[in-house]
Amino acid sequence: MISDTIQAAPAQVASAAGILRERIANKKAHVGVLGLGYVGLPLAVEFARAGFEVTGIDVQQSKVDLFNAGRSYVKDVPDATFGPLVHSGKLRATTDFSIIEQLDTIDICVPTPLRKTKDPDMSFVVAATDAIAQHMHPGLLVMLESTTYPGTTDELVLPKLQASGLEVGKDFFLCFSPERVDPGNPKYQTANIPKVVGGITPVCTEMGALFYKQALETVVPVSSTRVAEMVKLLENTFRMINIGLVNELALMCDRMNINVWEVIDAAATKPFGFMPFYPGPGLGGHCIPIDPFYLSWKSKEAGIEARFIELAGYINGRMPEFVVEKIQNALNDAAKPVRSSHVHLLGTAYKRDIDDVRESPALDIILLLQRRGAHVSFSDPYVKQIRINETTLAAEPLLPSVESADCVVIVTDHSGVDYKTVVERSKLIVDTRNALKGFRSEKIVRL
Repeated sequence: MISDTIQAAPAQVASAAGILRERIANKKAHVGVLGLGYVGLPLAVEFARAGFEVTGIDVQQSKVDLFNAGRSYVKDVPDATFGPLVHSGKLRATTDFSIIEQLDTIDICVPTPLRKTKDPDMSFVVAATDAIAQHMHPGLLVMLESTTYPGTTDELVLPKLQASGLEVGKDFFLCFSPERVDPGNPKYQTANIPKVVGGITPVCTEMGALFYKQALETVVPVSSTRVAEMVKLLENTFRMINIGLVNELALMCDRMNINVWEVIDAAATKPFGFMPFYPGPGLGGHCIPIDPFYLSWKSKEAGIEARFIELAGYINGRMPEFVVEKIQNALNDAAKPVRSSHVHLLGTAYKRDIDDVRESPALDIILLLQRRGAHVSFSDPYVKQIRINETTLAAEPLLPSVESADCVVIVTDHSGVDYKTVVERSKLIVDTRNALKGFRSEKIVRL
């Protein structure tokens, strides 16, 4: 551990930065990852693959048990990659936070949800920081990866760590480096997604950049933690606002009887000045529906109204209702009321080919249909069951569900679904993802 080395060596030789720099470069640093979810687990794997000893920390004993058994619970990390690293001793996990005293680096990868009032819930970050502060020691490099508002690292995290009496940039090092994980993306994963990092001081940035360069392909240093925090919010706000734009365009095209998908495809042929975004049943996942409101909240604190963000949030939030209206109108044209009709959803995950249902628009669509008296079922090759209020719905097989349903709704366009069979066997289909592009049938109603 670095603190022992510092205490034993002359002050002019054994600076915390110098010792940490050497331990990182020689891959002798003991790496810690706090929070072993879809961000933390892949990060731990990459540093273990790079040759570091890595210890994961999580409050869930069941997750730690799976981890130590070499069983990956994150789809993007196969057991064939994960298991050997665990069994070799490079990777291990614990619920004991005192292990922080033995670490040289620690990445905080905990959730940052929104409260119902649309303001940030920082309780997980606070708890993680308090745990680190309790076991703080000289030479520790702390990196916050959880998406948050600009100012979190220096206003919230830094004071708690400095309460130990250690000086940032000299005795310990603090950075913010936003996670950029895209679950289910076969091309871009943790190792090859450029890693932005900004520190409280220039030395902190240097330490953070040096650390990430050991395991990740590209590192992008920036001048401060606030810049790094704003980078992630810009990325997701950009996407959220542009999706809001095309969702509003979809509402317009629906009223004008214009195929919005054809419009977008034609516009995308322009080789400059246009980037295609696509409408859908609503936003899902932990990032895009949530992160922009961190920026909106912080902007209000600064006396600035984030009008684009609020408007895009309103439009995107209305899409599940629009989808239900399309279902209702489609059933009405087939001389059937929504009440007592069987509506079967294809896909409940928030995006294609993953098992994550967080903030999925499918949950809102199901709830809205149930309130209208519909009998709702679903199929999803990645999701076994979902929770709607106090009720659990179990996934049903594609067949005979699509045959018995009065209306089939494609909410998530998973690639492994036999859409030809869906079209052949269904009575009526509402396609919210353009999954049936190329199919021609009067039974298909498109978003």
